[in-house]
Amino acid sequence: MENIEQKNSHFIVFMNLLGLVGISSVLLVAFYYQLVNFELPCPLCLLQRVGLILAGFGFLLNIRQGINVSHYGMVLIGSLVTGMVAVRQILLHITPGDPGYGSTFLGLHFYTWALITSVLIVIAVALIMIISDLSRKWIAFPRLPAVNKIACLLFALLIVGNLVSTVLECGSGQCADNPIKYELLSN
Repeated sequence: MENIEQKNSHFIVFMNLLGLVGISSVLLVAFYYQLVNFELPCPLCLLQRVGLILAGFGFLLNIRQGINVSHYGMVLIGSLVTGMVAVRQILLHITPGDPGYGSTFLGLHFYTWALITSVLIVIAVALIMIISDLSRKWIAFPRLPAVNKIACLLFALLIVGNLVSTVLECGSGQCADNPIKYELLSN
């Protein structure tokens, strides 16, 4: 029979699972717009995806290898990278009359959503750390190994998909500022 400390650990792993699923959902929406609406990501958009992938990788490591402060450090660094690049892109399109880059989702451009997401991730990590200290005596939570494996596999597939699509889009050179075609597929 598991003690309360182990069950608390299951709860914290579950919180990391929610973080990983959230990041995977954001990447899936971005892929949907890229593949279905044929909106190729700009270089700043690609950098935001890299930041999200780094954050997701920190959650993934917590799920697969156990909770570690350095994994949360990866999540926070990835979130900060995403947020800084998103702020840069927001500032590029903040002038009156500038329609922004790409389409919108619920009235906001994806780079604005990237900034909101990065702030929410930082808040979530802080809450996970607080809850993990406070919940040692009163939270019992079951293990969910199958769900963890599925979420990790989905995230791994999204990483591979992003890598393949970026190589197809940019080829061996610099990515276009306003991409309209996949460079490797257009020859």
